Amino acid sequence: RGVAWAALVAIAGGLAIVVLAGPMAVSLGLLAVAALIGRLVALSLRAGAGGTMSLGARRATAVILGVLGVLLGQAGTWLYARSEGGVLAPLDYLGQAFGWLVPAQLALAAAVAWWSAR
Repeated sequence: RGVAWAALVAIAGGLAIVVLAGPMAVSLGLLAVAALIGRLVALSLRAGAGGTMSLGARRATAVILGVLGVLLGQAGTWLYARSEGGVLAPLDYLGQAFGWLVPAQLALAAAVAWWSAR
């Protein structure tokens, strides 16, 4: 149950990244969204799984789902840009459009998820 809740939160976070990075053209605010994804994924995992998961398993699951949520958002952002017209390959586009923000989002989501899963 906890993993399912956390996965739903990660998907919702990925959709939030798409909306903010695509039509709204937000860039730096995506760091806050990534941190929020990590936090909410971990909290929903803790609430749903409770004491049924060990701390290590809970942290690993939270980090994986948080990172997957951000990656889903990046893929969706690329698909949105692609629908707007000619765009580069996914990694080239994300590197050109967002640069260091993409790896920073991944690292921030992972760190916050790890910390919050305690």
